[in-house]
Amino acid sequence: MEKQKSVAVVGGGLVGAMNACYLSSRGFKVDLYEARQDIRTMEIVRGRSINLALSCRGRQALKKVGLEDQVVEDGIPMYARMIHDLNGTLRPIPYGKSDQYIMSVDRRKLNETLLTAAEERPDVTLHFQHKLISCDLEKGKLSFKIAPAHDDDSRGQVYERNGGADVEVTSDLIMGNDGAYSAIRKHMVKRPRFNYSQEYIPHGYMELTVPPHNGEFAMAINYLHIWPRNEYMMIALPNQDKSFTLTLFMPFDMFDQIKTGDDVMRFFMEKFPDSVPLIGEESLKETYFKLPPLPLVSVKCSPYHVLDKAVIMGDAAHAMVPFYGQGMNCGFEDCLVFDEIMEELGNDLSKVLPEFSVVRSPDAHAICDLAMYNYIEMRESVNSRWFLMRKKVDACLHAIMPRVFIPLYTMVSFSRIRYHVVINKARKQDVLVDNSIQALMALTAVGGGYLTAVAISRNFNINSITDWFHNIADQILK
Repeated sequence: MEKQKSVAVVGGGLVGAMNACYLSSRGFKVDLYEARQDIRTMEIVRGRSINLALSCRGRQALKKVGLEDQVVEDGIPMYARMIHDLNGTLRPIPYGKSDQYIMSVDRRKLNETLLTAAEERPDVTLHFQHKLISCDLEKGKLSFKIAPAHDDDSRGQVYERNGGADVEVTSDLIMGNDGAYSAIRKHMVKRPRFNYSQEYIPHGYMELTVPPHNGEFAMAINYLHIWPRNEYMMIALPNQDKSFTLTLFMPFDMFDQIKTGDDVMRFFMEKFPDSVPLIGEESLKETYFKLPPLPLVSVKCSPYHVLDKAVIMGDAAHAMVPFYGQGMNCGFEDCLVFDEIMEELGNDLSKVLPEFSVVRSPDAHAICDLAMYNYIEMRESVNSRWFLMRKKVDACLHAIMPRVFIPLYTMVSFSRIRYHVVINKARKQDVLVDNSIQALMALTAVGGGYLTAVAISRNFNINSITDWFHNIADQILK
């Protein structure tokens, strides 16, 4: 009888807990090691975004381990972006068809659900307050320090310098799911021909809150609200307790210029005036200075494996900025792709791990690039009439030929088309649409010239002809 293989999952966040579920279902003995305390027993979990946007890729991964319905039940659908203009005007921009939506889900509750699901599965053991201190990836050896974690650090990973015990483990497979600042990846960086890059963007983020008003949501519930201001923006996602989590994304030098409560009020009254009564003046002043703005990092690396002994996934392999809402979804899809490769190659780790690196790295690099691009779209492009016209044209073409023409956002959020394929297809579609719009505009100009000539010959009012064309353009954009 073949000996049961063991896996050491390093990191008990979303992807680590998900992988524990997947690996258990494949017959592995799984030990999950997490540096923090068990978040299910903590009053406050610091340093993590409160809510996340769950879409198709993440849902498919949850479905495979029987958790989709449970997670979706606690989520809030968001069918469109709701744009908040400076003058207070609200403009919805649908994500796709009327039945397509992304879901606002609570990060902590999702993590707790996954940890509990993993713990309930056979051959899964959870080890909290185990901080990785060294490892030998080629031999599958890990050393952890077991010590009480102080809950006064943003990542909950400050350990007492003295005391505690060290424990060493050996495993058939080490799975690094330990986040953007991965300890496992740091050891992989030392290996020859390992490609690694990271980029901190000049923008940081800060979370604020819109509390319930009279026991109800203070804004329309089924939207991701956006205040786009070209160089910076604020977004809001709904929560189950009828509050909204607001996140302000802005260059650090702008954060640095706001030093007093009066500065905060002047800035928000000038840039986000409709948000002030929603947040509340006192709450805004207090919350703004409670924690400093946090950085945003993008990480790319390859390969994702070491021999048949170690592999990294999630943020450890491809941390990305949050502007496409795909960080969690991509990490969950990593688990699903790995499982699909395991199925195809019969759990042969010597074949599965290199295949995972080859298959997944171009997709992860692609979504990191798309996430960077989408920040420009969210904070700036949504203010452009050309962008709005493109959205209308994209939707029209997709309705006419749904299998041939698929909008970029639809491919990313409502399909499992590989991310790098999405980029290539979107580029070809962009050329088609841009050429079509330019041809239409040329025909319109020719028609306008003809009608103007007729108007002159018949003494019609030229201004009325011009107004007529403007009315047509406005109708297209409505």
